[in-house]
Parts: sequence; structure tokens; C-alpha cells
Amino acid sequence: MASTPAAGPVPDDLPEDRQDGLPPAPGRPVPGWVGPLFICLALVIVPWIVLLWLRLPARDMVGHYRLAWVGFDVLLAVALARTGWTAWRGLDHVELPAVASATLLVVDAWFDVTTASSRAAAGIALLTALLVELPLAGLCVWIAVNAERVRRERLHWALHVDPHRDRR
Repeated sequence: MASTPAAGPVPDDLPEDRQDGLPPAPGRPVPGWVGPLFICLALVIVPWIVLLWLRLPARDMVGHYRLAWVGFDVLLAVALARTGWTAWRGLDHVELPAVASATLLVVDAWFDVTTASSRAAAGIALLTALLVELPLAGLCVWIAVNAERVRRERLHWALHVDPHRDRR
């Protein structure tokens, strides 16, 4: 896959691997087929969602309800701990556990509110979602965005190129 130079035009006499000591400009983060594949997957799941809405019962008894919630919350705790650990250590990949934590927090808020068994429980779940889970998810997203910004600035500093020139 050919890559586009990151800093201005490259003279015709420079080969692809460049003779100026700088590595070639980075290419796409994933192959071009990944985007269309995931858009198709999102479209394919729409009929499944409609089928679930039409076929699933409004109420159901779950055999492993406690296990499902405890397991989910253990997963959430691990993601939050990993986010904290990578942030504390100043590791470049902190956005990965931060995005995972944000996703799990949003899912937790959704299911807490939608599976509440009474009005009082729904009120507490909604308050917890609005005051704790969703703001914390927002903080996790901020961590991920900020980490990527810092990574671009470091790359700019290291390679002396404009990190904002070739955004996709």
C-alpha cells in the first residue's frame, strides 16, 4: 500500500523509502476493506434487532441473573483498573482501556435503567447513570482523545512533521 508523504511534496529523485533519514509517512491504520465491512455488519444487524423486538418476551426469568451482573461488574472493575494503571504509568496506549471502560459504563447505565424492577429502582438507576456512570464514561472518552492528541504531538516532535495535515 502506497503512503502519502506527511510533510510537503517529496522531490522526484527520492525513492519510496526516502533518503532524508525520515521513515515513510504512515499509511491507513487499517486496510480499506475494514470500513465497508463494518458498515455492512451494522446494516445486517438491523433486521435481527427488529426480530428480537417482535419475538422476545416483555418479561423473562433469568437463571443466572446474579452471575451475569457480578461478572459484568468484575469486567468493568478490571477495565477501570487497567485504565487507572496505564494512566498512572503514563503509557501511550491508555486510550485502549479508557475506551473499553467508557463503553462498559454506558452499557452498565443502559441496562441498570432498563432492567430496574420498580419505579424507585429505576429512579436510583437513572440518577446513578446521570451522576456517576455517564460522566465517568465521558472522562474516559476525554482520556482517549487526549492520549491520541499527545501521541500526535510526540510524533510531530519526533519526525518534525505537521500532525494535523493528513487527518482522515
